[in-house]
Amino acid sequence: MSDSDDGWRARVTRDRLLLATVLLVGIAGTGIVRRLLGLIGYNELGRIVFILGYGGTVFVVWYGWIRPLDITGPSGRSDRDREE
Repeated sequence: MSDSDDGWRARVTRDRLLLATVLLVGIAGTGIVRRLLGLIGYNELGRIVFILGYGGTVFVVWYGWIRPLDITGPSGRSDRDREE
């Protein structure tokens, strides 16, 4: 195997595959189901499915990937300390 083969394997992690699957199913999958339900006459049910699927995807991505991030600023002096 060459070094270039190991490069893409290092970038494709289980976590990234799971995120891609969640996004694909949650957005594209619910969009397809919504369209199919609309074609057979269940347009309102299709809208509900899409809203719940898309909203559920946003929640799962937030809960699984964004919420655990420690997003803080620098721990130096605050603006109040500089004014004094």
